[in-house]
Amino acid sequence: MLLGVLGGSLLSLLLGLFFWLPSRTLVHDLRADGVTVVATVIGVDDKPRYVRVRFVQGPRSSAEEELWDYAGMLPDVHSGDSLAVTYDPDDPSHVLPHIWVTDPPTNLPAYAAFTLAALFLAAALVGTVRRRRLLLTPPPPPEPA
Repeated sequence: MLLGVLGGSLLSLLLGLFFWLPSRTLVHDLRADGVTVVATVIGVDDKPRYVRVRFVQGPRSSAEEELWDYAGMLPDVHSGDSLAVTYDPDDPSHVLPHIWVTDPPTNLPAYAAFTLAALFLAAALVGTVRRRRLLLTPPPPPEPA
């Protein structure tokens, strides 16, 4: 049972890293090398699964790209809205709203997975301490007959 709880902790930690690392890496890369331009939203899926923008200014003027999601989230925009975006000139498909590059939204899936990992780890520690105490406690003396 203890190994199962430790395995759950490790799995939750890996899941948290899976949600956290790509988003943080993209934001870091865009902060370092990104180009900020104004774009017009030209298409929004109603779910939303994608937001398509057309760059209005800059070297890629009139190019169209889909916004990259951040932790599974996309901005709440409508067709025709103007939006400041930052893109990677080496890979223009990496596009985020500029406000998300300067101040990223809360990555709830990653935080939830890290919290779950901490709870599993705490449960494993409590179980280990309890088991150790039970094993080190001498048995009660037999009752006289």
